[in-house]
Amino acid sequence: MADRVARSGAMTTSSASRALPWALIGAACLGSFAATSSGTTRAPFLLEMAHDLDVSMPLVANLVSVTSIAWGITSAAAGYLSDLVGRRVLLIVALLALAFAMCGQANAGSFFRVAVWASAAGGCAGAFTSVVFSEVSSRVGDRQRGRALGWVMSGQSLTLVIGVPLAAWVGSMIGWRGWNVCVAVLALAASLSLLLTVRAGKPVISRNQPRPALRSVLSPQVMALLGTGIAERICYGLAAVYFATFLQAIYNLSLAATAIPLAVFALGNVLGTILGGQLADRLHDRLRTFAFTMALSGVAALGLFMWHPAPAISVALGFVYVMLNALGRPSYMAALASGPEQMRGTVLGLNGTSASLGWIGAAGLGAAMISTVGFEGFGPLGAVLGLAGTGGALLCRRLASSVHNL
Repeated sequence: MADRVARSGAMTTSSASRALPWALIGAACLGSFAATSSGTTRAPFLLEMAHDLDVSMPLVANLVSVTSIAWGITSAAAGYLSDLVGRRVLLIVALLALAFAMCGQANAGSFFRVAVWASAAGGCAGAFTSVVFSEVSSRVGDRQRGRALGWVMSGQSLTLVIGVPLAAWVGSMIGWRGWNVCVAVLALAASLSLLLTVRAGKPVISRNQPRPALRSVLSPQVMALLGTGIAERICYGLAAVYFATFLQAIYNLSLAATAIPLAVFALGNVLGTILGGQLADRLHDRLRTFAFTMALSGVAALGLFMWHPAPAISVALGFVYVMLNALGRPSYMAALASGPEQMRGTVLGLNGTSASLGWIGAAGLGAAMISTVGFEGFGPLGAVLGLAGTGGALLCRRLASSVHNL
């Protein structure tokens, strides 16, 4: 069984199969890849979209914020709803709706319509991700949960390694509208895969069973962990959003010259996620593991943003920074998923909302830092956030150890 923090939640999955459900995990990875690609792979087309839609490039770039807001809202709503009506239908419908929204973007004739369809796509992606983590968590035992969730999260990480370069290559032939259709096809394929791999089941909360009180869901332990997740996402987002700009500003690299550094950065994220899943299941204290990796990533932030003697060294530090950050993410997710089954969807849905807040915070704090003290300010900011994440995780661990219900 898991550490003391997660034992009570682990009892709800004692009947889970010892073998990982690889078919479900593969379908979940494909769905995660499609959901993340719906927004992330827009990056190579910002100038083309701005020219096509006759708007400024920064306005097109701001679609990220619109998508994040919609993602966060629907993530919480879908997580709560999945506990009431079941997960299978939500997973399938969310990806079908995502495919429809991507086709809507492909055929939109104005920026306003693109923004509407992008918001819809972000909402569908948020609904899918919150529910798919709940479904995978419920299909595995507690001691396998870190690995299973790590593999699902790798589908998101692969968007940076494969999705963005693939979008640039395919989009050079069929344009940004054609690429949106390709993402729609991916979403349809993922929906069909989940139709075949997610077993039909009853809602977690039956009609005759009272709904959990909101205060029981939003316990001090859960709120502390969700707040810690915001700090972790800001730490990751600062590098993920601004790493290419950092290399261009510090070393005068061209956009084309950042392709390989960005690939190395993304590989660090993938490697950290996979290894982090192993750590989450092999070590006995997930929250302590998460706290330790947050502290290390804070130290790495100081080196990455305050010491830049050569491009190769900065790229290596970027790899280390993002890998350390990703190492703790499966432990964090497994700790959240170890709660009672009847509240798991709601809690993991709120995690999607906190992650969206983190991404918005990263974009805003990063922009403010650049305009005031420059990229050197990212180092102390990352260190402070890493320290805050460490303290939050240890606080949550202490609270959970006192009441034994996280």
